[in-house]
Amino acid sequence: MSDQPKPFAIDVKQLRSRPKDGSAAAISSVDKAGEQHGFVAREPKGRPGRPPSPRTGQVHAKVLPPIDEEIAAEARRRGVQQGIIIEEAWALYLAHKSGK
Repeated sequence: MSDQPKPFAIDVKQLRSRPKDGSAAAISSVDKAGEQHGFVAREPKGRPGRPPSPRTGQVHAKVLPPIDEEIAAEARRRGVQQGIIIEEAWALYLAHKSGK
């Protein structure tokens, strides 16, 4: 056999890792140079989709079946969500509790 190195072999022993400069100034200069050459950030600008609703709290109330049917029927009759019925019931409870 010949002692010649293989044509596409890499001598792993000679490879060394070097730490990169992670300072804010270095990152800023790299970003600036990239923008000058037409590279743009790949990170998304914001979260796509609908904006968040102000009604994000969820209450999973377990009630007896007759009460569940009454709440659902009232919500259908008025054309609102069941959460609206619960919010109004809570407001009535607080008003009753404070003695108004």
